[in-house]
Amino acid sequence: MSYLWKIEPEKGPIYAQIAAEVKRMLARGELAPGGKLPSARALAEEALVNPNTVVHAYAELEREGITETRRGLGTFVREDVDVTAVRRALLEKAARDYARAVRALGMRLEEAKKALEEVSDAG
Repeated sequence: MSYLWKIEPEKGPIYAQIAAEVKRMLARGELAPGGKLPSARALAEEALVNPNTVVHAYAELEREGITETRRGLGTFVREDVDVTAVRRALLEKAARDYARAVRALGMRLEEAKKALEEVSDAG
């Protein structure tokens, strides 16, 4: 399985970016419950990061109950992961980020909703 990794150091810790991308892939259906993730070494080579960074990302995902490590087999998305909850959490984070940007611009909520609708309608 090949991934396109766009690591941007200015956007926070690299391990968090990797974990977030795994969650987005799960939310989009590119990863399914029970699916195997690449080895830390393979992903590190592809993303051009230190393998320990990937190990840290995988540990964070496991702590969140999204993945599990099977000794000798690798890291897998948990069979019982609630994909809807993952998707909802990503949506809520995006909404918080949008609300923060709207407030920083000094805009009213009505203006922000209108702008969002216009952008959504445009495709």
